[in-house]
Amino acid sequence: MNPLATILIFTTLTSGTMLTMLSSHWLTAWLGLEMNLFAIIPLIINPHNPRSIEAATKYFLTQAAASMLLMMSAMINFLNSGQWSIMNLSTTPASLMMLTALLMKLGMAPFHFWVPEVLQGTSLVTGLILLTWQKLAPISILYQIAPSINHNIMLTAAMASILIGGWGGLNQTLLRKIMAYSSIAHMGWMTAIIIYNPSTTLLNLALYITLTLTLFMLLMINHSTTITTLASNWNKAPILTSVILTTLMSTGGLPPLSGFAPKWLIIQEIIKNSNLIIPLIMSIATLLNLYFYMRLAYSTALTMFPTSNNTKINHLLNKPFNPILLPSLIILSNLLLPLTSMMLIFE
Repeated sequence: MNPLATILIFTTLTSGTMLTMLSSHWLTAWLGLEMNLFAIIPLIINPHNPRSIEAATKYFLTQAAASMLLMMSAMINFLNSGQWSIMNLSTTPASLMMLTALLMKLGMAPFHFWVPEVLQGTSLVTGLILLTWQKLAPISILYQIAPSINHNIMLTAAMASILIGGWGGLNQTLLRKIMAYSSIAHMGWMTAIIIYNPSTTLLNLALYITLTLTLFMLLMINHSTTITTLASNWNKAPILTSVILTTLMSTGGLPPLSGFAPKWLIIQEIIKNSNLIIPLIMSIATLLNLYFYMRLAYSTALTMFPTSNNTKINHLLNKPFNPILLPSLIILSNLLLPLTSMMLIFE
């Protein structure tokens, strides 16, 4: 891709997200989302092939429909209240339409179908952007309108996302689809607590981005897109293979790693609000996610994959990685649990 075009695309992508996150007016928030949408399409299409074009088309149609619903909701709210303020979402139809639009933007159930398909049709770098940076703008809007949304619908969508995120990844062998279903489940955890304690949602979001960034960087270094290629990495980079093992366990929420901290805090906060059944179901459903992470960890670091010697030796050279960024991300992804008490104090 042309360097000037790349700079323009990433500038527009960053500006659109920041505009939405910093705005208190529905029109500027919508404008930021549209800038974000049109900037990510060229990244999805690159490299140019039928699969990436299909992914870009699916992403564009879904996000355009969500933007239309968001704008319609803002207009209905303006007709009833006379204000364009994001914080003032007073009517029930506007609230329901806005929640539907944000669920589509975030790829949550029952609007989750586009996430694995789009992610599988893109490169690892673009998939990383879709699962991390593209979540910031919709979650910032959801964070602001949390008191106005229907709690029952929000909890139902969150529970469905956690269940589908676990079930969907059980029989997948493609790593990008596994990460897509993992993202759906993590979005469910974030939105389940946003109606009770939005600060915990932000903590979960920060740890989710850290874990996802770490995993994708490790996959990019090892050129891994399937379980088979991931399983042959022990012969090429044994240290990074061990790191992938611990990071996968942390992403699944296994104590005493960092990924357990947000789940622990979310369950504790929901129980404080006199709700016992929902955290029980969430805890059981997250075992599905932990299962396919364990399967990845088992085939990656705990076995010698049963292939011939010719395929075991991978001749691809490792990509050079930042000697400061990647170790820092690995430490944050695995060793933050002892700081949980300090996070509660700041909260």
